[in-house]
Amino acid sequence: MPVAGGSLAVFRLGRAEPVVLAVHGITSNSHAWMAVARALGNRASLVAPDLRGRGRSSSLPGPYGVAAYARDLLALLDRLSIEQTVAVGHSLGAYVVARLAADHPERARAVVLVDGGLAIPGALQTDAQTFIDAFLGPVLARLRERFPSREAYRDWWRAHPALRGEEVADKDLFPYVDHDLEGLEPELRSSVVEDAVRTDADEVLTIGEAAHRLTVAASLLCAPRGLFDEPNPMQPVGLVREWAAEAPDQRRVFQVPDTNHYTLLFSEPGARTVAETVAGYL
Repeated sequence: MPVAGGSLAVFRLGRAEPVVLAVHGITSNSHAWMAVARALGNRASLVAPDLRGRGRSSSLPGPYGVAAYARDLLALLDRLSIEQTVAVGHSLGAYVVARLAADHPERARAVVLVDGGLAIPGALQTDAQTFIDAFLGPVLARLRERFPSREAYRDWWRAHPALRGEEVADKDLFPYVDHDLEGLEPELRSSVVEDAVRTDADEVLTIGEAAHRLTVAASLLCAPRGLFDEPNPMQPVGLVREWAAEAPDQRRVFQVPDTNHYTLLFSEPGARTVAETVAGYL
């Protein structure tokens, strides 16, 4: 799809109507939504872009940042003649859809924020780049690594602390992982542009103002565990409840038991909860 500076890669997951806008996380891509699309079944399909600097949009230049991504999404809705939709975003995507809906409430019937959208505890107490290095750690390191084969990259993800075990199916993980790769063996690498991640970190890890400006119906689903399955969640339920209390008639909170930042989207129970929340707004 043409946008400022080039073309944005956009994928439709499913064939059903209506269409729901789905936006991925900071080092993620459109194929992170496979399990949610399947859980939605014939109730809706997802239109999922690769944000600038990720996936098949990795060569699309800046500007990066939440405002730029929201402009791209608005252009996407216009291009597809979608006057109004439910928008769902995970991690960084939650901040993006919150910005879209806060600035253009007429385009969003509702938003579903998946473990993102509000300020991250600890981010305000330090320099943003120092925080992102500590917060994302191995995720940032992966952007600089080279992998000899597709299977080696899959093994890297299989060993991820948040994804070990049987709860994430290969049929959902592998399309996401494979879509992230670019280059040729034995020099495969992640498609994610580190400059994009660091630009986003300056905003996302310290600012969650758009979610507080929302005037449309909204739900925030949070996980009790963090990015590496640690007991420190990205969106503590107490913080989320304070956000919901600002507009109790419009905002809802769900802490999804026994999930972390990734399994809230990739596991069958997590994906089903996301899908059911989205379906409730259709």
